Amino acid sequence: MAHLPREARDTLFLLTVVAWVVFMQVGHIPWWCTALTAAMLIWRARLTLRGQPLPGWAWRAGLLALTLGGTWLTHRTILGRDAGVTLIVVLLALKTLEMRARRDAFVVFFLSFFTLLTHFFYSQSLLTAIGILIALLGLLTALVNAHMPVGRAPLKQSARIAGSLALLGAPVMLVLFLLFPRMAPLWGMPSDSMTGRSGLSGQMRVGEIAKLALDDSIAMRVQFEGDPPPQNELYFRGPVFSTFDGTEWLPLRSGFTKRVALEANLSVAGEPIRYTVTLESHRHPWLLTLDASAKAPQVAGQVVQMNADLHWRTRQPTGGLLRYSAESHTSFRHGPLQAELALQDLVELPAGYNPRTFALAQALRREHGAGAENAPALVKAVIDKLRTGGYTYTLDPGIYGRDTADEFWFDRREGFCEHIASSFVILMRAMDIPARIVTGYQGGELNSVDGFWTVRQSDAHAWTEVWLEGQGWVRVDPTSAVSPGRTGSFERLLAPEGAFAGAVRTINPTLAANLRAVWEAVNNRWNQTVLNYSQGNQLSLLKNLGFDAPGWTDLAYVLISVLVAVSLAGAAWNLWERQQHDPWMRLLTRARQRLDRLGLDADEQTPPRELARLTQRHFGDTAFAQSVSLWLIRLEAQRYSRHSPLSLATLQREFQQLPWPKGNAR
Repeated sequence: MAHLPREARDTLFLLTVVAWVVFMQVGHIPWWCTALTAAMLIWRARLTLRGQPLPGWAWRAGLLALTLGGTWLTHRTILGRDAGVTLIVVLLALKTLEMRARRDAFVVFFLSFFTLLTHFFYSQSLLTAIGILIALLGLLTALVNAHMPVGRAPLKQSARIAGSLALLGAPVMLVLFLLFPRMAPLWGMPSDSMTGRSGLSGQMRVGEIAKLALDDSIAMRVQFEGDPPPQNELYFRGPVFSTFDGTEWLPLRSGFTKRVALEANLSVAGEPIRYTVTLESHRHPWLLTLDASAKAPQVAGQVVQMNADLHWRTRQPTGGLLRYSAESHTSFRHGPLQAELALQDLVELPAGYNPRTFALAQALRREHGAGAENAPALVKAVIDKLRTGGYTYTLDPGIYGRDTADEFWFDRREGFCEHIASSFVILMRAMDIPARIVTGYQGGELNSVDGFWTVRQSDAHAWTEVWLEGQGWVRVDPTSAVSPGRTGSFERLLAPEGAFAGAVRTINPTLAANLRAVWEAVNNRWNQTVLNYSQGNQLSLLKNLGFDAPGWTDLAYVLISVLVAVSLAGAAWNLWERQQHDPWMRLLTRARQRLDRLGLDADEQTPPRELARLTQRHFGDTAFAQSVSLWLIRLEAQRYSRHSPLSLATLQREFQQLPWPKGNAR
């Protein structure tokens, strides 16, 4: 861009920064929004390079109408998070098409800063933070460019000033980060009911968890205080589904009153397993805990309650990264030990579905007997059928039709965990054995770099619980009968890799695994240190500073004190910097200011010789005017002559001895 005029160069630089800001949103905005924004930015750059006029209002109005229509058709609204981000991105590009004056550029700057903030709606990862930092420095550089005087200041100079400004603001930013109160309404993420997020759902349709298996993103990280349980006991409990309408599994919708409703009746044994979970944002109220947790997980600022199905929930959906500590027992028993009326909810099935599965149930009951006393034998018979019946565990079982259990047991004989679990529960209920589906995550992998266990969306799993008289609810994982390696040695069905990951893995599988472990450990450190810096961390910081029982008032006092101290330090630094100016210039400035108070009007840039001439013209041929004029000429000689006989200190003393009019001498 060296050959371009200043205005064209600055405009192209700003367009490049805007393109980077929009590029970071590509994964979250519709394809047409990406294409339209790119076209407008390229169009604006072309007009700049060719020096052509900007498009008229008719073009801009047409593009605005196109944007509003596209946003409505895509999101069925122009409100909400995603629709708002779509609009702001296109409007940012549209504004560049009418960027003629400096005030238009300022609007583009502030729209860009606002668009930067919207990135946090979707991700707060370290990678996002790095991308936003680059964009922020680019926007500051463009802002400095807009304030540079006439001429062609190099971009490097603007970038250096922008970097200095960012560094000067860093201490204030750090103080605010450490001490500014963490209030949920202020720091929470806005929700958008019209959008979903990869992860477990509040209902289960057969085939949905298989989609999660293609998602290699991290669901949560777990740090155990001691030795972790074996892989086959790593069941992290999530939503439980007990009502089946023929196509979907839903939470329990009991027809019984609360008086006879089932209760958790949890009893645990053995030493608890203590651990800390860092749960990625999923915008649901449930907490994932290792099966089973009798004690409420400790979540800062949240009230946590357990449902009758051992499922821990918060009162409000969690909006961002959530960290909590919990303890669990892998040896436990729960549910009623004797038959209760409410268990009838757990044997209900919709009429008219899966007739062949009902026939299979009748055959098994004739063979092994009916009644609660024969339930264990029936469960074992079905598990044996899964183990020896030629059933397979696959990530791509195809699309199931209306009677999913019939298709699994008799036609396809293959499925992912939810196909197997759903078919198993339907068969159990067809034999009058209470059963339900539990979803969550099973397994995980140890990151050797930081010692955290990483649980991914691809670890999402569905298993079952059957009620047996005298035992209560018993976990049965039918997937382990079809594929013992899934829960035993934790063999995942691998999703297709990206081109880069596949290439690296082809060249050196160990290198690919190590690179991923290191990156995830770094990202986890970012989560633990920055994103999980909570109210508790703030109060702990005050304790370390010597406060016995710190509270919000202490936090406010410390924050105000630090800000005052930083302000005073900044003022002192500014004063010191002023003192570091050229002493020759300071002496000349003092002389000019003294003459100014005597009525001589001179600019700040007036050189000494010109100031001497103005002094003689203003004060006439007086002794005062002669003395001051000669002193100014000697001052100029001291500055520019190689052989000046006077030092600056001598001139300073002479300045004090000049015959200033009475009442003005200093």
